[in-house]
Amino acid sequence: MSALAQVLVGQGHRVSGSDRALAGDAAPPIFGQLANGGVVLCPQDGSGVTSGTEAVIVSSAIEDDNPDLGAADRLGIPVQHRAERLAELAGQGKCLAVTGTSGKTTVTALAGWVLAELGADPTVVNGGSTTGWIADDRVGNVRIGTPDLWVVEADESDRSLLNFHPEWAIITNVSRDHFELDDLQAMFQRFADQTAAFVVTDSDLDANLDMSSVHGSAEGIRFVYGETEFSLALIGEHNVRNALQVVLMVEQMGYALADVAVALESFPGVHRRLERVGQAAGVTVFDDYAHNPSKITAAWAAVRKISNRVFGIWQPHGYGPLAHMYDELLECFTALAREEDRVFVRPVFYAGGTTTRTVSSDQFVADLRARGVNVDLAAGAQDVVAGAGVDMQEGDAVLSMGARDPLLPEYARAIVDAIAR
Repeated sequence: MSALAQVLVGQGHRVSGSDRALAGDAAPPIFGQLANGGVVLCPQDGSGVTSGTEAVIVSSAIEDDNPDLGAADRLGIPVQHRAERLAELAGQGKCLAVTGTSGKTTVTALAGWVLAELGADPTVVNGGSTTGWIADDRVGNVRIGTPDLWVVEADESDRSLLNFHPEWAIITNVSRDHFELDDLQAMFQRFADQTAAFVVTDSDLDANLDMSSVHGSAEGIRFVYGETEFSLALIGEHNVRNALQVVLMVEQMGYALADVAVALESFPGVHRRLERVGQAAGVTVFDDYAHNPSKITAAWAAVRKISNRVFGIWQPHGYGPLAHMYDELLECFTALAREEDRVFVRPVFYAGGTTTRTVSSDQFVADLRARGVNVDLAAGAQDVVAGAGVDMQEGDAVLSMGARDPLLPEYARAIVDAIAR
């Protein structure tokens, strides 16, 4: 939603928006960035919707009894889903749409960055922030460029990707998350059928990736494709796959591999995608958006390769997702956590709504402990550090993971401060 708001402001519209977190005690930095960028912030009580409002745009997370929707109904203001409006905008030019169960935010950022560095001047709309695009008046999840070329992240979690009929598409991978595998595969196939020119999928990676050329270290990753070496300052073999999908796509768009390699090397990374937030006492703290088993596994594996031990912290991003993936998440953490590693589980993030609380973090911790995992419940940053005690040593890493909660970046930074003390 914040990305679409910034795009509309960039096109000259007057844009207002509401969020229930505005009423909270700790406002995330994004609110200040949006306000500085020209978005008018309103309480979520219906007061922001007036007779002069052209449309009320919503995400799938908005409940039917939301006060802004009630005001729109009383005033006869049309309501439109965010993906419908974004698809209309992107339909004004050629569009590269990126979707998939995991990695789509990083791939969208990579594709947008590379095309911008190659001089294509794309308009980029993403679910996460490219660190090189963040400023006091920019969240970093949008790059305003030409309306003739768009790079957008298309969401599968609410099927809204089907609003898009792009020129090109990247489908990063398919794994069980919001839907069962059969449903996901059918959805992604329909999306591919709606793509006009070219689709890159994970099967294209298997045909083109020479794993013997892959080298990873704490400084970054390198790989070879088409006799050209590519390098970028990201960690994890999953990011090799992310980068190669972009390389395959922009090659099909007509760009020379040598030029693509130069553009990739300058990529600064994505906020909360294995982001190094700090180091204290020789312990490096990473922050990542990982919330399902495949993303947790990829992040943990990447950090484990460059550290002695992993102190993993995970916050379930809702009661519904925790219940839906409960058994897979148990298997995931049981397989990942070695005897020397530690797992900390935070209370479930609850953003409001009518979800049924059939499971809890306490129950999840108890079930992990029964499987022999060294795990504890932890609310605050100090709980993690105190729980680890003097056991943290130089060369260890803390991996903070979770989605949706806008205060998670501050939580990761608080861990750095707590270790330093």
